[in-house]
Amino acid sequence: MTLQDLAWLSRGSRIRLAIAVFVLLVTAVWAAAHFLEPAPPLHIVLASGLEDGLLHQYAQRYKEILARHGVQVEERITVGPGENLKLLEDPHSGVDVGFVQGGLATFPQDNDIEMLASLYYVAMWIIYRDTETPTYISDLRGRRIAVGVKGSGAFVLSETLFKLNHVTSDNTTIVSLSNSAALIALKAGEVDAAVFVDGAEAKTVWFALNEPNLKLFSFGHADAYARLLPYIVKLTLPPGVINLARNIPEKEVALIATKEMLAARNDLHPALIGLLIDAAKEIHGGQALLRKSGEFPGTARVDLPVSSHADEHSRFGSPFLYKYLPFWVAALVERAFIIVLPIAAVVFPVVHFLPQFLRWRWRSRIYRWYRELALLEREVATHRGELPSERWLRDLDRIERSVARINTPAGYASEAYTLRQHIDFVRDAVMARANSVPTENYVGNTGDAVDRRLAD
Repeated sequence: MTLQDLAWLSRGSRIRLAIAVFVLLVTAVWAAAHFLEPAPPLHIVLASGLEDGLLHQYAQRYKEILARHGVQVEERITVGPGENLKLLEDPHSGVDVGFVQGGLATFPQDNDIEMLASLYYVAMWIIYRDTETPTYISDLRGRRIAVGVKGSGAFVLSETLFKLNHVTSDNTTIVSLSNSAALIALKAGEVDAAVFVDGAEAKTVWFALNEPNLKLFSFGHADAYARLLPYIVKLTLPPGVINLARNIPEKEVALIATKEMLAARNDLHPALIGLLIDAAKEIHGGQALLRKSGEFPGTARVDLPVSSHADEHSRFGSPFLYKYLPFWVAALVERAFIIVLPIAAVVFPVVHFLPQFLRWRWRSRIYRWYRELALLEREVATHRGELPSERWLRDLDRIERSVARINTPAGYASEAYTLRQHIDFVRDAVMARANSVPTENYVGNTGDAVDRRLAD
């Protein structure tokens, strides 16, 4: 039995069969498209920070790396992580990804925002110009302090720590200034201290650390902050690590820090997440002043929930296709596989079972007449009394005409021919009974043949 036998189907049967197969295929494609992730976008918006800050510099690196893979990154300049988080919370902001630091998120409002990776430590650098050395944050009461613009990481973290130490606007002059403006004000004597929450590589921080007339605050309660605030870690800055020639700092400095994170809404495409994680490894994977080589990017939770796609990618790496094909090609092939597999799941069984179905259909058309012929043959053999020979012969003629009208494929021509022979056997039996001729030879042979066919 081959698919060539389809040609023997009636036009109506072929149409019904084609409709059934078409419906199955459409259903498979619809199911694949319905449950399939959409194609990864080739344009995303990244919320960074101030133009004079480190986040802006990193945004340029991400932009460069993703452009190699055909993904355009549009940078959204902001005041910092606080504003970035608010943009991510707003699904209509147009921002897809943003730099966010630990300690900003509030729950459960931010449960839809996920951390893709932690990128590096952002220390809280308190730089002061006073000859009197403060030991605790509470020692800064009554002074003039620049804490960063509202919405920046420095502003939010300062607010939290100042509150713990009862440093408020009632007892202290707190000024909101950007990093560059705060350093200028500090050098000019307009403020007594400035708070920077940034990576050690930030230009403003580096200039401030190397300024001869400025000093770096060492946190007297660093261990306590790490216990009280789960997103805070204690870091130690050894003597001379900033500038060995000038021995900056002169002695060991205790710092507190949180982590800068790359965050996104939880509907960001998994393929883009993998691309961003790989870019983060390239940018942040090396050794720096506050981190060891390979320490970042990480997926240990800071405060935001961790993306399962990011965690999986960090542990197992890129999927096979994305390792060896360009990003957009891999995404296209991946979608093609996901769409083709359900179709194949429909087509292969249809191709496999269709010949069996047609075989059953053709044989059933022939064997239905075997059943009627068997009943007639048994009646001829067992009838007693007056013989209804004319009715028997009419029934045989009707069966023979019906069999002749069956369009039989070549593979079943022999079965149709054998059925016609069996009709002749029964006709001979009828004539023999009508002429009072013994019928054992006809009945036995025909009945056995019919029974064998029905058994098939």
